[in-house]
Amino acid sequence: MTRTTARRAVAETSAPEARPGPLRTGAVVTAAPAAKPKLLDQVRDAIRTRHYSYRTEEAYVGWIRRFIFFHQKRHPAEMGAREVSAFLSSLATDAHVSASTQNQALAALLFLYREVLAQDFGWLDDVVRAKRTPHLPVVLTREEVKAVLGTLRGRDWLMVMLLYGTGLRLVECLSLRVKDVDFGRNEITVREGKGHKDRRTMLPAAAREPLRMHLAHLQAAHGEWLHQGVATVHLPDALARKYPNASTEWAWQWVFPASDLCLHPRTGTRARFHLHESVLQRAVKAAVRQARIGKPVGCHTFRHSFATHLLESGSDIRTVQELLGHADVRTTMIYTHVLNRGGQGVLSPADRL
Repeated sequence: MTRTTARRAVAETSAPEARPGPLRTGAVVTAAPAAKPKLLDQVRDAIRTRHYSYRTEEAYVGWIRRFIFFHQKRHPAEMGAREVSAFLSSLATDAHVSASTQNQALAALLFLYREVLAQDFGWLDDVVRAKRTPHLPVVLTREEVKAVLGTLRGRDWLMVMLLYGTGLRLVECLSLRVKDVDFGRNEITVREGKGHKDRRTMLPAAAREPLRMHLAHLQAAHGEWLHQGVATVHLPDALARKYPNASTEWAWQWVFPASDLCLHPRTGTRARFHLHESVLQRAVKAAVRQARIGKPVGCHTFRHSFATHLLESGSDIRTVQELLGHADVRTTMIYTHVLNRGGQGVLSPADRL
């Protein structure tokens, strides 16, 4: 066989694989099977399908990753009740976490097995939950609230005033948009609060004019941001596709915006977000230290003080329940145990001496 004939024979043998010809009419093309998503990606997809918050997504993914590494990177489908119990016991005995933290880890694992791996076996219901010890909330007196507010200025003062004057949670306060403040009705609308519920609360008269001035300065800055092309804010869900111009409208701007743009962790879009929680947390910590208050005070303490002071002034507990957004009045009743006059208005026998 000559060299030319040999090259032709090799070419004819490898031609169907190396140089495929045009498709024949009626030929069926089979696509390569798509790669199965990784486990943690499946968890994220399941969480986003159910519209859970990004904070919940971060917490659940973190606990599931920690569970996998605890068992030397074994796949959760190969494990069961014994491995889950061992992990939860290690959190309590070795890491010394609180009961609420241990229950959060259990909730993440139950979500993994039920919603992602579809293993709704009987052992999931038999896993023992840690018993939480009820704690009374820390409550400030009116004089202590005045002392803390007296050390704050500007935006920090306004945010703390809203926490105390409306009973908002920290994230609810930071998530306020311009359209949620109604000066005509003296009320604030809380969107997507705890439990994905909306509610209304009052706009205190003490914060009315400072808030109006704050929004006036913010509106002037918004006009400058429009001119610079940096007025876009993050919108919930797919609202940006439905209303393309809403992200730059004044009504959708944050009441307490961040100074710089940032990337959304889910969509990857670059826009303005509200202030980070740590900004106000640091300001409150410094104010409490300056006011020389010997209590463990955080941003949530002002919500506790709001509820307690309302009940002390004679407000109906059902009204306080609605303002706080509690689903069960028993949650609100805890504030009756920290009133200055006692839960039943009982006078101490020492005061009769």
